[in-house]
Amino acid sequence: MTQPDFIRTQKLSCPRDDLPLFQPLDLRIQRGEIWQISGPNGCGKTTLLHSLCTLFSDYEGEILWQGKSLRQPLPSYLAQCCYIGHQAALHPPLSARENLHFYRQLCSNPLEQPLNDILNTVGLYGFEDVPVQHLSAGQRRRVTLGRLLLADTPLWILDEPFTAIDPQGIQWLLELFIRHSQQRGVVIFSSHHHLAGLPANMHHLNLANFQP
Repeated sequence: MTQPDFIRTQKLSCPRDDLPLFQPLDLRIQRGEIWQISGPNGCGKTTLLHSLCTLFSDYEGEILWQGKSLRQPLPSYLAQCCYIGHQAALHPPLSARENLHFYRQLCSNPLEQPLNDILNTVGLYGFEDVPVQHLSAGQRRRVTLGRLLLADTPLWILDEPFTAIDPQGIQWLLELFIRHSQQRGVVIFSSHHHLAGLPANMHHLNLANFQP
């Protein structure tokens, strides 16, 4: 029996002020794929991502996860999804390690990797105990991206993940995306960046081509 698509949208459209942000989308997203969502400001990138992670429900059409509609509560879907928004979503007085410790307590499938190792991986060796309010914007973004390594979540949805990080950080994150896809994970992210050296399993959805 053929397995259903990991995520499928059917005539998906998201309104703003009773007008559609983009033409209806029919997407088929499979395990092991990376999707970049691009387009001009206000075209609906964030709203699309919010719809895929159930933060926005006022859409038209259908979103299916393994054949099940996301219009009904699906805790099993949320347990497999890690969403990172455009804002850092960190508690400023807490250290980098304390912020990740907080997020790990919320994970359904936490991994046991030491938090110091995760912070070292994201390039914050020596900053583990520094309150994030004293870190640079790029360092705060790296703390936030450390959430990807806290739990076994196959679906990553990220809104402008390259914001404020340097070229070395961009390359590291792309390599992390590729490794995740090689383990049959799915990465969906929005970005204005023109990314080089992308793998064959990378798909690019430019919402500029779907303006109403």
